[in-house]
Amino acid sequence: FLQEYARKALDFIWEKRQRSSNLVGVTINIHTGDWVRKDSGVGAGIDSYYEYLLKAYVLLGDDSFLERFNTHYDAIMRYISQPPLLLDVHIHKPMLNARTWMDSLLAFFPGLQVLKGDIRPAIETHEMLYQVIKKHNFLPEAFTTDFRVHWAQHPLRPEFAESTYFLYKATGDPYYLEVGKTLIENLNKYARVPCGFAAMKDVRTGSHEDRMDSFFLAEMFKYLYLLFADKEDMIFDIEDYIFTTEAHLLPLWLSTTNQTISRKNTTTEYTELDDSNFDWTCPNTQILFPNDPMFAQSIREPLKNVVDKSCPRGISRVEESLGSGPKPPLRARDFMASNPEHLEILKKMGVSLIHLKDGRVQLVQHAVQAASSLDAEDGLRFMQEMIELSSQQQKEQQLPPRAVQIVSHPFFGRVVLTAGPAQFGMDLSKHKEGTRGFVATIKPYNGCSEITNPEAVKEKIALMQRGQCMFAEKARNVQKAGAIGGIVIDDNEGSSSDTAPLFQMAGDGKNTDDITIPMLFLFNKEGNIILDAIREYEAVEVLLSDKAKDRATIFKGKMIPNYIIDSNLEMENMDQKLSENDSHKQNSEEATSGSQDVGAVSEEPKEGGESSGVADSGSLSPADADSASVSISNQDSYVPGTDEAGAPEPACTSGDNQPQEQKTETESNSKVNWDNKVQPMESILADWNEDIEAFEMMEKDEL
Repeated sequence: FLQEYARKALDFIWEKRQRSSNLVGVTINIHTGDWVRKDSGVGAGIDSYYEYLLKAYVLLGDDSFLERFNTHYDAIMRYISQPPLLLDVHIHKPMLNARTWMDSLLAFFPGLQVLKGDIRPAIETHEMLYQVIKKHNFLPEAFTTDFRVHWAQHPLRPEFAESTYFLYKATGDPYYLEVGKTLIENLNKYARVPCGFAAMKDVRTGSHEDRMDSFFLAEMFKYLYLLFADKEDMIFDIEDYIFTTEAHLLPLWLSTTNQTISRKNTTTEYTELDDSNFDWTCPNTQILFPNDPMFAQSIREPLKNVVDKSCPRGISRVEESLGSGPKPPLRARDFMASNPEHLEILKKMGVSLIHLKDGRVQLVQHAVQAASSLDAEDGLRFMQEMIELSSQQQKEQQLPPRAVQIVSHPFFGRVVLTAGPAQFGMDLSKHKEGTRGFVATIKPYNGCSEITNPEAVKEKIALMQRGQCMFAEKARNVQKAGAIGGIVIDDNEGSSSDTAPLFQMAGDGKNTDDITIPMLFLFNKEGNIILDAIREYEAVEVLLSDKAKDRATIFKGKMIPNYIIDSNLEMENMDQKLSENDSHKQNSEEATSGSQDVGAVSEEPKEGGESSGVADSGSLSPADADSASVSISNQDSYVPGTDEAGAPEPACTSGDNQPQEQKTETESNSKVNWDNKVQPMESILADWNEDIEAFEMMEKDEL
């Protein structure tokens, strides 16, 4: 009964495929049957459809499912596969890429290719994904074609572990055991917390989310166990079962129990396919290449440095088709949003201009709105030039995010806030110990004139509000008052690093060598965490650094409060316990993600004649088959960088600041005199419970 309903759903999706490309979209309107999203890939939104087509054939023995899968697979390998990449395309125009980034859910596809028997592309894509993991410790939720972070989250997804298991089963190559070992080590080192494993909020900084999804237990642990399990460890023969997309086991004998619904789909003709690898289709997990243990290695070898030392940006299919024809009448480097003549040319090319609330300007191209097909092609080339121009500027001027870590009671380094860097002042990447001190709110709060409470600011880290003057002016004023650092808090209510582009503070166009203190920028949400902590605890100490530090590093050479030490732990094991119970070894990645914009501004985009310079890099990311968009800025202070919602940056850097365990030392003199007197057990427990309650209250906002 349920199987009939499931089959009807599969039949409907099959009938709604785009007949010329044999691709299906990502999202469909269940009421009208129309595609809501007409881009096609193998990742989020469509992954399980392909998986169930092949596995339905394996389990039910119905040839129609295999024929459908092979038809789709031929289209995937023809249009979506750009080894080792898998890029979404438009179902109506499959030669046109729909995006320039990939999501982490496509990591399941090498495993499905193993089940299909197409091993070579499975090895290639898996190796590319592994190189991304080695760069960022985890697979970011999305990453660009030049392997930079697009979406920084990682909810401990199991798809890569799944593909690793199936590749090991298929090849018997011990290399995949090493891959599994790396996954386990990274989980224990970066994701383990006292009550389990926490999802990563940002793979660059190592910050956590207060969640552990059920698929982590149901799939990740299962595939890792099976990867390392010997035959005698299994109480049943795993070859007698097939995995669902959620790693539940279904016995293969189900295929012999009911043959009444095993039938051909007589309503649809299948495309004649000329693909020799279909001969390899083998719905089992037996070892395919037992006599050639070097087979997989020979495929991996050319890809081992694909992330770190190369920038695989080939000529796009669109560029290929356009060739080296005439240049558009308006070049991207000459464009000015304030020039009426330029706007008229854009309109003719089908490019419209949209002013965003934050001061940025977005360009969107709709080919159907162009005056002619030639003008539409001019518009497309203009958009591509804009992408290249923005990406080149990103390559020249870009800084990674910084970290603001609350180290005082009751946080003790657990709370890490992602902060925007400044193009002036102390370079925290060259001062690994960072700057540590108590925070103090300055008067006036905007920091645009002489500080009237210097006694409260001296030898402290000054808190100030964004607006009314340039960042460099704020820095000079608090430095003159004796501050050892500064934090600028965004006055845009509700702004957050979760949703806004990473912000980069630029100078004032003058020489800023006189500014020697570190300056960081916090969005409103993150800034309020510090302000709330001040209201609650008054004395709040923070660490400004390029990467978050673990607690063993933070408290090295300092007294640690008795109440953060487990009563059952001997003092000589304290460092080890702290390391095990706090896996917040926060590590900042070189956050020049091609998908993120670090909008650098020298002036504040507020009232009083201030101007905005925050800008997105160009993005050729069509909303439909005939459109493309790019965000730019017409401000002189524009310095593009990275934006989680923006476009990829085709630039590569040879030096990879890969997150790693911190080995730097903090300052030897603590600003806090911890109370290490011997306390009764009841007092220790009372303090401990009080700390947990206070921390949970603050942690709710951050995590």
